[in-house]
Amino acid sequence: MDAQQRMDEMLESEKIEAIMRAARPQVAVIGVGGAGCNIVSWVKEKKGGVSGAKLIAANTDATHLSIVKADRRVLLGEKTTKGMGAGGYPQRGEQAARESLEQVKKDAAGSNIIYVATGLGGGTGTGASWVIANALKPTGALMIGVVTLPFAVERFRYNNAKVGLEHLRAQCDTVVVLDNTKLAKVAGDLPLKEALGVANELVGEFVKGITETITTASLINIDFADIRAIMEKRGIAAMGVGEAHGDDRIERAVQSALDAQLLDIKDATKAFGVLIHVTGGEDITLDEVTQAGEMITRSLPPKARVVWGARVDPSLQGRVRVMVVLTGVESTFLAEHPSAVTRILRARN
Repeated sequence: MDAQQRMDEMLESEKIEAIMRAARPQVAVIGVGGAGCNIVSWVKEKKGGVSGAKLIAANTDATHLSIVKADRRVLLGEKTTKGMGAGGYPQRGEQAARESLEQVKKDAAGSNIIYVATGLGGGTGTGASWVIANALKPTGALMIGVVTLPFAVERFRYNNAKVGLEHLRAQCDTVVVLDNTKLAKVAGDLPLKEALGVANELVGEFVKGITETITTASLINIDFADIRAIMEKRGIAAMGVGEAHGDDRIERAVQSALDAQLLDIKDATKAFGVLIHVTGGEDITLDEVTQAGEMITRSLPPKARVVWGARVDPSLQGRVRVMVVLTGVESTFLAEHPSAVTRILRARN
């Protein structure tokens, strides 16, 4: 090979590298309110952040915001709430978000995928999350909400959450919903502090796992186009996670993920699409990943769109974790007392 050929190959390699960098989607994760900021902080502190994503924490509570770990922190509504929170009133959360939208838009600029993570039922998360999503919608980014619902016994927060979810669903392509009441059944045996942290971990793992399977080299990568295909304008999504080790670990993890969907849905077989994500230690095999996909797709209609990916996580040595996200599902949560929700929405609009 002569010098000119070597030079040509080097230039071609640099060109491919430049195209690859330009094609890699930019991702922003915006945690809104106390619960959303806790999720962002958990990902930043416990998981070392998300490769290829910017973590943004936005809250009306300055004291809480001061201890949050994030790449960017935004105090929402400094004039509106004076850093003292929204007091459980979604209208104040809405007003605070509108006051600070320019800063949020600046921090999320250039993103192809935007996650809005929050806990619904309170003031800031319920009121500010949909306002932020609405402001960022014109950018053309794929907008994915990831939310937790309050416990059913918290009636006032529960009703607030229904209205907040309706608002957020109208602004996002897909909203992945985790119901704390369902989560309590999965993590009920854990000490209180650990049980409350499970939601942070599940949302964090969802955001980190999916994002890094798109943006970094993985065992089986997920394309941005695939994510858009099953999540664009798909409404509500339900998620289940299963983890197992030892013999038949992949079968048990898959079954657990299917059985432990963290949102009551009317009919899983009518889901538009399914996102399957498998994570395991260095010992995970391609056969196991393929088996997981086959097991899950057996329970879906032939026309369902399936996207799957897999990553190696050395911390999971000997274990496998399977995440199943069903998109385009009908939630029984929103079906309960729809007329009351409609009345509140009309009164606010």
